Amino acid sequence: MTLTIDKTVYNNLLTEISPQVIETEEEYDRILAIVERLTFTKILTPEQRALLKLLVQLIENYESENYPIDECTPHEILQHLMEVTGKSQSDLVGVIGSSDIVSDVVQGQRSISKVEAKALADYFQVSLHLFI
Repeated sequence: MTLTIDKTVYNNLLTEISPQVIETEEEYDRILAIVERLTFTKILTPEQRALLKLLVQLIENYESENYPIDECTPHEILQHLMEVTGKSQSDLVGVIGSSDIVSDVVQGQRSISKVEAKALADYFQVSLHLFI
């Protein structure tokens, strides 16, 4: 679906916000504040939606350059989920197998099977893709 926007209204928004490639933390904070304000606006005009899309892209570009996220392995994700939920390895016995299997999976010495990934996703109520 293509947005139909009023170019004059959109140009006025661009003039007011003056978006540009984000190169500093100050500019990042300024654009982030505008995006937050637009995000919490109940009803956005088509022009505001177009501006929001542009600003989000600028933020994503800046963050990917300045705050890269390392890929986590499935066992690292499992360890993190266990930590934040207060679960221990013994809590996973029966969910994905015996204590030996759980230990090997948590330590990354054994890969997580599709059946185990499904069981872990259901148990932690997260996406199955985190474990595959």
